[in-house]
This record gives sequence, structure tokens and C-alpha cells, in this order.
Amino acid sequence: MTVSTEFDLHDLGWDASWEDAFEPYAARQLIPARVAVRHHGPCELWTERGSVGGVPAGKLTDEELPAVGDWVAARPLPGERKALIEDVLPRRSAFTRKEAWRRTVEQVVAANVDTVFLMSSLGPDLNTRRLERYLVGAWESGAQPAIVLTKADLEPDHVAAVLDVETIAFGVPIHVVSAVSGEGLGELEPYLRRGATIALLGSSGVGKSTLVNRLAGRDVLTVREVRADGRGRHTTTHRELVLLPDGGLLLDTPGMRELQLWAGEESLDGTFEDVAALTADCRFNDCAHESEPGCAIRAALAEGSLPAERWESYRKLQRELRSLEIRRSKRLQSEERRRWRRVNKSMRKRA
Repeated sequence: MTVSTEFDLHDLGWDASWEDAFEPYAARQLIPARVAVRHHGPCELWTERGSVGGVPAGKLTDEELPAVGDWVAARPLPGERKALIEDVLPRRSAFTRKEAWRRTVEQVVAANVDTVFLMSSLGPDLNTRRLERYLVGAWESGAQPAIVLTKADLEPDHVAAVLDVETIAFGVPIHVVSAVSGEGLGELEPYLRRGATIALLGSSGVGKSTLVNRLAGRDVLTVREVRADGRGRHTTTHRELVLLPDGGLLLDTPGMRELQLWAGEESLDGTFEDVAALTADCRFNDCAHESEPGCAIRAALAEGSLPAERWESYRKLQRELRSLEIRRSKRLQSEERRRWRRVNKSMRKRA
């Protein structure tokens, strides 16, 4: 949603580093713009000249198309409130996931984000296994994660819930907030500095849009009433940047029914520091944690210092990421074979 006819690029996160990266494009009379809203093809771009429609150049492949949060090099079209997106600047961070269904394709959910708010409402929606999955994606993104537990006004006794989350969020800040009463919102202010971008991620109905409206000080996003069972209703249908009065940016995203990870197996270490530390103490470097002597994992499971559900969650995500790596490798090999077939066909035609 456009909140101004003109934009100060520094409010949008522009700095000297972006300036240096953009120098080759400035020489070609292109202008910098940030993608504020992305539809299936066209985008809404924020520029120093105001909000304009952005149309990707035909030369951009599917993998090169911009995502919300990207900085792009755009060529204004004379006499129109539109611009041609000619290139996307290299991303500093990107929260990605595997595209839904069977295709092994990366989907960028949010680009150039400083902090990721991993959101869950207190009560029935709170699921530590789901938060573990989101944490893996957050550490892979290059942004800093923070967990935001919402709807504190509906769950006043939340001490046990916070302690439960602390067992899986090593070193990650946890904030308990209510967008209705205002409880805990002051803890979020340090993240909302001028030019900083914060992505809000979580399942449908956890209160992302309500929090955006409260922090923005006005109703910029549509919200719906809570259901009788206390669960929220899905409202956001697309990713969108919202500029706050003091210059911070919130990137609202649709609720995810399922987050299919797009990451390497090493990304598990950030989320499962306890498991990583235990595996390092195993007698054998290649310990499978099944029947080997001196296995620190099996010892921790036996004494209860490592909860069985925590270990099973780790193994499940590990299997998922190993399967993903195999599928990615097969896809790359298939693309390479197709490329060589095209090259050979072209060479035969020339002969």
C-alpha cells in the first residue's frame, strides 16, 4: 500500500553499500527502486519519484525475477507511471522456501531483510516443532531471527509457554506481545530503526496484519475477527512492504500452511545447537547414533537431557534436507543435459 507520493531512499534501507552496487546502472540512466508489492508479474516500486508500476524486462529468467524487498535497477517509461525492471541487485539476505507441490524450485519469500519475526500466537496455535522449522529457514536466510508470541491478552498466563519456546530457541530473543492491549510492543522498538526491514512470518491468523496496523499507527492492512475457538483468520493474500512513520519497514506475508525448507543440512546447527554439541562429543566422527559405543546422543536420550521429540524433530528435518539436496542435484544434472543437447543441436545445424 502506498503511503507517500515520494520516498526518501534512506527510509527504505538505501545506504552507501547499495549506492556502490548501483553505480554501473546509474551510468545507464537507470534509477534505484525497491519492490514494495509483487503480483504474478507486475510489481509496485518505491522510488524517489514516488510509487510506480514495475514490469520485469523480458530478458529476466524466472529465477531472476524480483521479490518483495529487492532493490532493482529500473528505467522509467516516458509519460507513464511505470518503469521497466532491467536488473535485480544482489541480495544481502533472503528468506526462501521450496515451492509448494512437487517442483524442486526455490521461492523467495522476503529479500534484503534485517530481522525475521517468527510469529506464533499463544494458546492452541503455539507449536515448537513448527518454530524449529521456521528457525532453520531464518538462519539460512542471513537475517537475524526473533520469536514474537502474540495475543498475550487472550493468554495472560504464558510463563510456561515461554519456557517451552526457550528450550528450542537458543540465543534467539523471545517477545510476548498483544497488538490489542499494547503489552510488550516496546520491546520491538529497537528493531524498527530507520531503514531496517523486518519480515513477519508465521501461519495464518497469528496476528501479523494486526501487529502491522498497531505499529504503523493506522489501518493499512485488512484484518478479520478472531474465530470462536480463539484462532485467527487468514487475511493477507500477497507480500507487501509497509513503511512506518519513523522509517522502519515491515514486510507482511501471507500465512503459510506449510513451510517446505530450502536450505543445506548445515543450517540445522543454528537451530539445534544442543544436538550439534552432543554429536561433537560422540566417540566416533561418523557415529550414526544407533548402536555405536560412546554415543553422546543415545546417552542424552537415556538420561532425559535430550527430549526424544526434539531428537526426532532434528532427524526429520535432516532427512528432509538430505532428500532436498538429492532432488536439487538431479534437477541440476537434468538442466545440464538439456543445455548440452541444445548446444549439440545448434552445432549440428551450423555444420
